[in-house]
Amino acid sequence: MQKISTVAYMPTEIEIEKISDKKAKIVAYPFEAGFAITLAHPLRRLLLSSTVGFAPIAIKIEGVTHEFDSMRGMLEDVALFIINLKNVRFKIKNDEKRVEVNYSFDGAKEIYGKDLSNETIEVVTPEGYLATINEDAKLNFSLILENGMGYVPSEVIRDLVDSDYIALDAFFTPVKKAIYNIENILVEDNPNFEKVIFTVETDGLISPIEAFKNSLKAMYAQMSVFNSVLDIKMPSIKDTSNDSIEIDKLLQSIEELNLSARSFNCLDKAEIKFIGELVLMSEIELKNLKNLGKKSLEEISASMQEIGFPVGSDFLDDTAEVLKKKIEDLKSNEDE
Repeated sequence: MQKISTVAYMPTEIEIEKISDKKAKIVAYPFEAGFAITLAHPLRRLLLSSTVGFAPIAIKIEGVTHEFDSMRGMLEDVALFIINLKNVRFKIKNDEKRVEVNYSFDGAKEIYGKDLSNETIEVVTPEGYLATINEDAKLNFSLILENGMGYVPSEVIRDLVDSDYIALDAFFTPVKKAIYNIENILVEDNPNFEKVIFTVETDGLISPIEAFKNSLKAMYAQMSVFNSVLDIKMPSIKDTSNDSIEIDKLLQSIEELNLSARSFNCLDKAEIKFIGELVLMSEIELKNLKNLGKKSLEEISASMQEIGFPVGSDFLDDTAEVLKKKIEDLKSNEDE
């Protein structure tokens, strides 16, 4: 029987399928009609635009003055060589954001991505073809590789490198494909709920799951500008004092949440005593508690949202450790 809702249905199911090291499928459901695309579209945009990667931003080739030049002894002209180079994916091995690497090839040879790996950089597409040179050719070139996000045109990069370098369009994102499909799903005799199915493929620089996590973090970070509208007090980045994250509130008993007997008993049997323990749990961990039903999950999630600390709040590691330690001490004192 249809009913009038006052709160949007909370999706409870998520499935992650690793198809390969470079490809994965993420499925979430059930969403109210229209909610799936509301979340899926910006997530796809963020996957393609906010994932950080590495790319060559400039090249200097001995004997070459511009990208439309040609080089004696090389089968490809310079423009095609540069196109092939852009298809090779790099990773800087240390923590540097920018490096310059030099190469020298001579004699009859086919050059591939694997030939560019050295102690400074790793090539994650070793099979990528670059050029063929003959026995009389000598190919000397230097690359500038940089860490960045999204796409940066050569017009911008031209001001960031020396004039003897040819500026390149830089494609930093390691995400090769990010698509989503939305299907209808039946919930309590209502066929209008939705399931969103993401397929994410990367070039191997990072895993598709990690790329998806990064896009979620970027979305949360962008939306945090509205926290003041909701009067949500977010944890301080630098200050982990009691005042900044209201540790005292999180050390209160779960009794303060005024949950129903069913929800409280479920948490009590799982030996969850304090509100902070719920904050430190992910939604998946909470959902997997033994005998915790859908209504109890929704009730607990709503109560935590109401006090300004949703389940799975994104605490910094040091802040979470402070909270964990205090809860451990309290439980230890109770046992004595």
